[in-house]
Amino acid sequence: MMLVALTSLFLLATPLPTLASQAYGITDTFVGTGFLDGFNHEAIDDPTHGRVQYVNADVARAENLTYAAGDTLILRADSKTVLTANGPGRKSVRIISKKQWANSVTVLDLRHFPTGCATWPAFWLGQRPEKLIYSKESWLLNAPKAGANTCSYAGVNDVGPNFATLHTTDGCKMVSNSMIQTGNLKWDNCFWGVNYNRGCSVNSPKSTSYGYGLNNAGGGWYAMERTSTHIKVWFWAKNEDPTAIPEDIRLAKSTVYPGNWGKPFASFNSQGCNIAQKFGPNNIIINLTFCGDWAGNDYPSSCPQSCVDHVNYNPGAFKEAYWDIRGLRIYQPKAKSVCSNNQMVLGARDLDTL
Repeated sequence: MMLVALTSLFLLATPLPTLASQAYGITDTFVGTGFLDGFNHEAIDDPTHGRVQYVNADVARAENLTYAAGDTLILRADSKTVLTANGPGRKSVRIISKKQWANSVTVLDLRHFPTGCATWPAFWLGQRPEKLIYSKESWLLNAPKAGANTCSYAGVNDVGPNFATLHTTDGCKMVSNSMIQTGNLKWDNCFWGVNYNRGCSVNSPKSTSYGYGLNNAGGGWYAMERTSTHIKVWFWAKNEDPTAIPEDIRLAKSTVYPGNWGKPFASFNSQGCNIAQKFGPNNIIINLTFCGDWAGNDYPSSCPQSCVDHVNYNPGAFKEAYWDIRGLRIYQPKAKSVCSNNQMVLGARDLDTL
């Protein structure tokens, strides 16, 4: 307590300080074979009911559906096999992190996004078993935050731009006029039990954020900041003016400052949703499925056949259905600080916790 009192007296004796932008320090890095150390393959039934057969790590490596080396991780679908109507779905990959994170910044560095009709690639932050998201009975057996998740980056059927989406239990809605963002709110109800589990989704305004647009731009960076009061998502394409891309993102620095990144394209807040209650520690899940709850129900007339028939009988259509990930970095909040007269001073609350 004496430390707190001394700090308070010192602050009173100096000009009123200004709060520095929240800094986040890197705690976890996944690059190349580091993904194989930090993630597990999941050979499970698809919780989104897709026409997919997720394979284990041994099969994924043997059939070249997973490849890691240098600064490259490839996760791809089978593009050679014609399926039978009553047999298993198209082989693909789903990986899940061994660790969980709560309030943090996540930066995903992408070279290539999976493309093609019927595809549903997604980068999720959620908890296993993910079936909790889809089973009301399972929800009731767990604390509200146990099953809630954020599907940060996803889209279907080559229909861009990308979406940032939250999926939650009932009682979470977004209020459009309270969201300070560059994107557009497409669906406001985050509850998984309505609208084919579309969740509350915000469109990125950039055509380069998804599919062919992202791939033709040479890839891009997705960043998400999660706190107890908000979840914000940014995107920058590789072909943008370098001065428009934050230096801490572009150079993969060990400390990042989201407060200096400008408006996010998606800014979910607590006005109509208790973020702290709905979201607990989450795993990171990267997967590629086909058809299912969203891609199957939103299958466009411009795509061939029915969604399931296209997956079954046109393996060559999935040659571009692969992730190429340059890296994934997780940052944790550093102790807040205040700046005054070129001095850095720990706040009283920080000293109280020493």
